[in-house]
Amino acid sequence: MNVADLDLNLLRVFDAVLHERTVTAAAGRLRLTQPAVSNALGRLRALFGDPLFVRTASGMEPTPFARGVAEPVRQALALLETALAHGPGFDPASASRTFRFYMSDVGQVEFLPPIVERVQRVAPGVKLEAVAVDLEDIADALGSGALDVAVGFLPALGAPISRRPLFRDPYLCLMRADHPIERLTKKKFIEASHALVTYRAGGHRVIEEALERAGVARRIALRVPHFTVVPMVLERTDLILTLPARVARLYERRGRFKSLPPPVPIPHAEVAVYWHERFAADPGNAWLRQQVAELFADRPSTQAV
Repeated sequence: MNVADLDLNLLRVFDAVLHERTVTAAAGRLRLTQPAVSNALGRLRALFGDPLFVRTASGMEPTPFARGVAEPVRQALALLETALAHGPGFDPASASRTFRFYMSDVGQVEFLPPIVERVQRVAPGVKLEAVAVDLEDIADALGSGALDVAVGFLPALGAPISRRPLFRDPYLCLMRADHPIERLTKKKFIEASHALVTYRAGGHRVIEEALERAGVARRIALRVPHFTVVPMVLERTDLILTLPARVARLYERRGRFKSLPPPVPIPHAEVAVYWHERFAADPGNAWLRQQVAELFADRPSTQAV
């Protein structure tokens, strides 16, 4: 195909359909009519010589070709949007920029509600998008502009990724409020049934390493890739989940859970906000980092490392 024939707006349609998986939802996201999105898809199919999407019971499924170009298209759009958003300053009250960030699903439970509340109040035109990224791809996504920031316990990220420490979080063992265990000894911990979230990214491997050093083996009764459903499982069973204390306390406040210290010492999670040094001076990126720090930092600091 000839790149000169490619309208940038067609790529926005491609990215929206890829993200939403339906033409109707993509049209709503882009504030276009459904026929306009369908027409744009037709033009893209002709340009690429590929159907791009196939209708299935679960929505528009991308073809292998579409999957192959999805990430480059998304990164290119994000980088262009970031470049055009740069200016002499950033006025949150009038800004219409989209910020993309990474945080694990357990991190979203803690961070996302306060961030959305703050942004809706002080920057009503700003849009937020949580992006799922594998650990090994976070640095590249930050460097390309596909991600603006990442928030969490991500010790593998180093230069040229900068970070601003937020807080140190211990780990607790979460269980239902009327769980028969009232004090978690090493013996009871070993005898109990546990849920394990196999986090796709982050530093929570420290839990396994600490238990291995102490010679403690858990009986894993449930292994899941995401945190979201686990509290509902804990409510109905005697399973125990080891997780960051701030999230455990959040569930405790709802009255259906209690948390106890683990029977062996586990290093604290060092939670920070991360960005690529290329965007350190970007006013919008700096504003977003400041919002995160104001909301979550134990001792707000302007020093990046």
